[in-house]
Amino acid sequence: MEAVKSAALNAVHENNEIMTRVGADTPMGNALRRFWMLALVSNELERDGAPVRLRIMGEDLVSFRDTNGRVGIVDAYCRHKRAPLFFGRNEQCGLRCVYHGWKYDVNGQCLDIPNIVPPDNYETLVKRMSIKAYDTEEAGGVVWIYMGPKEKKPPLPRMEWMGLPKDYVHVSRWLQRSNWVQGMEGELDTSHIGFLHASNSMQDTLTRGASYASDSRPLLFLKETDYGFYYAARRSYQDQYYWRISHWMLPMWSAIPPTPGFYFGHGRAWSPIDDYMTTTFAYRYRVDHPLDDEDMKEINEGVSFPPLMTRGSIEMPNGHVIDTFLPIANKANDYMIDRELQRTASFTGIPGVNTQDRGLQESMPGVPGDRPGIVDRTQERLVVSDGPVIAARRRLVKMAKDLGQGIEPAALARPESYFVRGMAKLSEIADFEEFMAQNQQELKAEAAKLTAHTAVAVNVIAPAP
Repeated sequence: MEAVKSAALNAVHENNEIMTRVGADTPMGNALRRFWMLALVSNELERDGAPVRLRIMGEDLVSFRDTNGRVGIVDAYCRHKRAPLFFGRNEQCGLRCVYHGWKYDVNGQCLDIPNIVPPDNYETLVKRMSIKAYDTEEAGGVVWIYMGPKEKKPPLPRMEWMGLPKDYVHVSRWLQRSNWVQGMEGELDTSHIGFLHASNSMQDTLTRGASYASDSRPLLFLKETDYGFYYAARRSYQDQYYWRISHWMLPMWSAIPPTPGFYFGHGRAWSPIDDYMTTTFAYRYRVDHPLDDEDMKEINEGVSFPPLMTRGSIEMPNGHVIDTFLPIANKANDYMIDRELQRTASFTGIPGVNTQDRGLQESMPGVPGDRPGIVDRTQERLVVSDGPVIAARRRLVKMAKDLGQGIEPAALARPESYFVRGMAKLSEIADFEEFMAQNQQELKAEAAKLTAHTAVAVNVIAPAP
């Protein structure tokens, strides 16, 4: 029995290592690099403006928008003496290092070496001094980065919000001090809603949604898809059922339903900074009209996503600095927990949906002997309500192992399959298949009225097989 237990724990540890390690020489790092990842929000960059320092999957980078509006994401340091390009002059379609004047374009190509007398082979020399640069695209108000083999580069995923007018969509990003999997798994854990997010104040539509989740024992249904899976949680609510349909899209996207009676689409993505920190992105959108005052009030007041935050920077252990957005409520101030509020109005006493999630995820104990940030999953004891989390872990590990055998992620071949929405609805229907069939038709009919604002036709709950 002890041998069996030991083997099981070893398998959990091995899978945890596969999921959480994202360096370029790791199985998951290689797998994530097959996808377009999120780098930063487009409005952070101005033409010939200040560069933005990044770290993505352990690689230290700097982003800038050149004179022509093109976005480059390149090595953070000059090829000459490794001076930081963040301090460079962004001018005349290139970033010029202020140490010795070497200049690079958005493709990482060296354009000028002004601190030498040009030799006969000057042009050849300049070409040899290029720095690492990655392909970028802009869509949905986000700068996307592709860090994998160029011959394997897929099209961008075709999510609904990416084709909408600018004022219909809001995208934000912020720092999460944990491994990317910890943040992502919170979105797959529907049973926590009736506890962690329960509140009497009902400040926002997401918190009000927790009132429908008072049945703390949801019955779960899950369907695998090319893009990942969608899962349904059915709860008893008065004399009906509260159905909540969410999507998980490879490698780290969510599409979450709004509260019944409201319509907006929203979800999150978790872009690894390295093994121990993450940039969380949130998107929120409407398809019927631009985001209104109520939408923007929830966004700006930090009651849901994003949290209240300030623009700032942090120094990484190797001395590299990244520019990001720092949540005001954090571990240093105990996430601003209010014990009186906890006793009287809020299950946690912590203000804000994301702050509640992040406070628990960032505070999980790490792997012994390692830096904080990666939870020790050998100490977990999962239960039936963790089914979606278990399914995602299996899918991620399989994807990483398959790639090692030369099998590319199937999701990359169907970018249109990412065009999905979450849904929440009260219904008298108890059967999952019947509920899905009825509401697929209803929501397709509704979506057909709104396609003037979108790039492709809508499959609302799940793509057609």
